[in-house]
Parts: sequence; structure tokens; C-alpha cells
Amino acid sequence: MPAAPDIPEPVRFDDADPATAYNRVWFNLLRIQRSMAPRISRALKGAGIEDPVWYEILLEVEKAGAEGIRMAELESRLFVAQYALSRHVARIEAAGFVRRDGQEEGRRGRTLFITGKGLGLHDSIWPAYVEAIQSELRHRLSTDEAYALCRLLIRLYP
Repeated sequence: MPAAPDIPEPVRFDDADPATAYNRVWFNLLRIQRSMAPRISRALKGAGIEDPVWYEILLEVEKAGAEGIRMAELESRLFVAQYALSRHVARIEAAGFVRRDGQEEGRRGRTLFITGKGLGLHDSIWPAYVEAIQSELRHRLSTDEAYALCRLLIRLYP
């Protein structure tokens, strides 16, 4: 069993206004994402996809099965803005991993389907993704701390 990471002394905050803690949470979440995302993205590019959100899109589209998934539903599941989702889907479609069908009145009304080329791609990407994520976090958090943090972060979902 790997040794628990060294735990630094607790950071002390001497904010005049305790509500500043909420600001600190926000900015720390942003900085953590920006600091880790480039290395994780590089690992995924090596596995064949251009962006970490592609993994989530491919997984959701494949899980939807033969009925596919509407863009609006995908947007709400992944918390990705419509314009960004449309851009990613266009690139994933150009790579041949998904196809779009449906109403032409707007992109949100269109349905996505997995293609033969995209089928199971998330499974082949997963080992590289797991290694990249764990290499970023395992030396910073014990597994108990990781689960505790997950419980806190889940409370932040809308």
C-alpha cells in the first residue's frame, strides 16, 4: 500500500470578512483546473482525442445507444455551454467519432449518434486518462482525502 502523501501544515486565513472563503474556493478551483488540465490534455491527445471533454461526450453518446442523445440533453448533463459543445461536437464529428441527425432549426434540436469509429473509443482512452488524473493527484491527497473532497465538491453541483 503506498504511503500517504506528506500533509503540509494547514493554511491559515486571516480574512477580515469570513465570506471571503467562498471567493477563495472559486479561485482555487479555477487555478487547480488550469494547472492540471494541460498535462491531462497532453495524455489524452496521445491517446487519440483533442480535449478531455471529448471523452465525456463520447461516453454519453455511446451510453445513449441507438436512440442517440439530443444536443440540449448533452449540454445539461455535462454543464458545457451550447457554443462550446457545438464546437467540440463539430470537431468530434469531423474526426468521424459521432454523427448528427435531426431537425435543422438549430443545433440544440439535433441528435448525436456514435459511429463505428467512435464505438468503444472511450474504453481505449480510459487507461491513459486514469494514469494522467492519478499522477496529478495521488501525491497530493490520500484516498480518504480524495473521497472527502469528492463529497464536498458534489454538494456544489446545481
